[in-house]
Amino acid sequence: MSVSHHLQEAIPDTDVPDGGESSFRRILIPVRSPSESAEALAVGARVCRSTINGVLRLIHIRIYDPPMRGCPGRFYPETVAEAAAMVDEALLIVWGSGAQASTSVMDAPRGEVAAAIVQHASAWRADVIVLTRRRRLAISRMVLGSVADQVMRMATCPVLAVHPNRN
Repeated sequence: MSVSHHLQEAIPDTDVPDGGESSFRRILIPVRSPSESAEALAVGARVCRSTINGVLRLIHIRIYDPPMRGCPGRFYPETVAEAAAMVDEALLIVWGSGAQASTSVMDAPRGEVAAAIVQHASAWRADVIVLTRRRRLAISRMVLGSVADQVMRMATCPVLAVHPNRN
């Protein structure tokens, strides 16, 4: 006997009766890369389109290593132009789906990425954070930690963690 399961997507608080407004109008999406964040971009755009005056904010955190002894400054593995290109590519994806969006690039020390995301969400007054969990073994996530898990613990607004596409 075979059993089939059909996944139904529910977007909370977007269909508010009697002329009320949705509580998810300001949606923050951290973008590591457009390909890794594709599912979060798709879900965020869908929620944004289903609300009145919904807007997305796509942010990319440019990680740096603090100065070490004998080194004069910070080390960035990614240039400003590369970081801007990352969010610009994601912006084109969400614009293509009909959602309104803006972008931002922030710098944060390695290990403080989640705090930077939560800080930006708070400063921008985000109603929800939508992010994609990276594919990792549970033991790896437990030992090394997870930015998504840290964001869920630290955020003052709801966080929707989307699993990456299994293709």
